[in-house]
Amino acid sequence: MEILRNLGRHKLRNFLTIGGIVIGVLALTTMGSLAEKTNLLFEGGVTFYKDHVTVGDASSQFGGVMRLEKADEIARVDGVAAVFPVVTVSAKSDLSISFGPPASIVGVKDGYSEHSQFKLRYAQGRGLAPGARGETVVGADLAKEFGVRAGDTLRLPVPPKVGTASVPSREFKVVGIIEKTLTAPDGFAYVSLADAQSLLKDQLPPAFREAVDPAKLASGIDVFGKPGTDLDALAKRINAEVKDVKAVGPTELVQAFQAGSAIFTGITTGSALLALIVGGLSIINTMSMAVIERFREIGLKKALGARTGHILREFLFESAAIGLIGGAIGMLLGWLIIELINALTASNNLSLFLLTPRLIIIAALFSIGLGALAGLIPALRAARLDPVTALRYQ
Repeated sequence: MEILRNLGRHKLRNFLTIGGIVIGVLALTTMGSLAEKTNLLFEGGVTFYKDHVTVGDASSQFGGVMRLEKADEIARVDGVAAVFPVVTVSAKSDLSISFGPPASIVGVKDGYSEHSQFKLRYAQGRGLAPGARGETVVGADLAKEFGVRAGDTLRLPVPPKVGTASVPSREFKVVGIIEKTLTAPDGFAYVSLADAQSLLKDQLPPAFREAVDPAKLASGIDVFGKPGTDLDALAKRINAEVKDVKAVGPTELVQAFQAGSAIFTGITTGSALLALIVGGLSIINTMSMAVIERFREIGLKKALGARTGHILREFLFESAAIGLIGGAIGMLLGWLIIELINALTASNNLSLFLLTPRLIIIAALFSIGLGALAGLIPALRAARLDPVTALRYQ
């Protein structure tokens, strides 16, 4: 009660000080949530790519589309256990903004999941039946955006809301909804390889469309090695033995994801910490003024028997209370802003922020710790006052 009474003595000054902490914690909450979301995407990329070699077209003369016959050549390279052609096309006919991997239709050969370490779980329905045509399994974000459930039908690529589609779309039965992964599969619609090849052909330039057999096309090839095989060394062997392909080992991709994560986290965290430092300086100023204004009060307390530790704790608790109040308000405002922006962008499958329990704990501890630390110097000054000198102060 005494702490609240002391804070109420100078309402405007303490209000402005708390406002500085609010801005700092608000920045930490929002920027930290942005970093948490981005890092999850990076971590998902690391998990997905670390168990196989990714092979693409080196010449790019077909716009990134490669001939499926390359898969047979790659399969003969020493150390290769399984080869899976992959076809990826846009899941939307119109242009849209996406934070992270774009909404995509992905087709792979049957048996891919048996080799991949990235396991999918289903919130509804089941996975694709082997060899099935006209079926799709939809990621959590796409299912929410398009309002589909297991058993519904969905046209892929999804036609634009306004105007005419530039590419034709086909009707698929939704047989499963993937549990939310907070990574790329949330925006995927999985179909059979044959269906994806047909969709890929539809998106080729007209000059190539009628001249190619879609069953011989792939966007890329994922290669899994035999047990104990060095995947980076396997990528080098593929590049040396198979012409017109570019194989990338998992280490190169993982390092790229990790570097991107570190840079983004550094930028967002640095911005938030700068705002918090400004808030901390305002607490130092406020508590220093409080010590000067309460010289006589401090002297009287010490004359009546208050020990140095009592005075020290009083001012530390007061500064920590400022940090706690500012932190609580800042986190509440941050949470409201995050929920509002995510709700406004949900219709475009654009989720920018992720507020995690870890971030809430960090923000709370940091605001209280910042308040206590910023008040330490003024508190020490108050605790060391000579009572006689303090009582003479005018």
